[in-house]
Amino acid sequence: MLRVTPTIAIDESEIEERFIASAGPGGQNVNKVATTVQLRFDVAHSPSLPDPVRLRLIALSGARLTRDGVLILTAREFRTQERNRAAARARLLALIREAAIIPKARKRTKPTRASKERRIEHKKLRARLKKFRGRPADD
Repeated sequence: MLRVTPTIAIDESEIEERFIASAGPGGQNVNKVATTVQLRFDVAHSPSLPDPVRLRLIALSGARLTRDGVLILTAREFRTQERNRAAARARLLALIREAAIIPKARKRTKPTRASKERRIEHKKLRARLKKFRGRPADD
């Protein structure tokens, strides 16, 4: 079990990892060892995620989410499978932790009297400035 928050834990069986040939640094090692990790996590059908967290995670995932609701993370920063695997899992946990935070509701406020007066004063100033841009009046 991967502990995400005190209330959310993800079972290891929900995470699928594939190792593919990397294009990054590594010299000849790159041609022999598949070090890039492609981590897949089914967000849409995961029993571990509460519905509000699932919806926020879907919104946060963006282009990394497939049509089927599978989140795909790719890690290729390091030369070893283990370090890339750890990096991909860390990114998954960070993303889920971010989705677990409930956003603060915005309180609607009215503009202050001073801000309204400043706005009107600025409008008058602009109007006066534009008035002088036209042709001079014939007297």
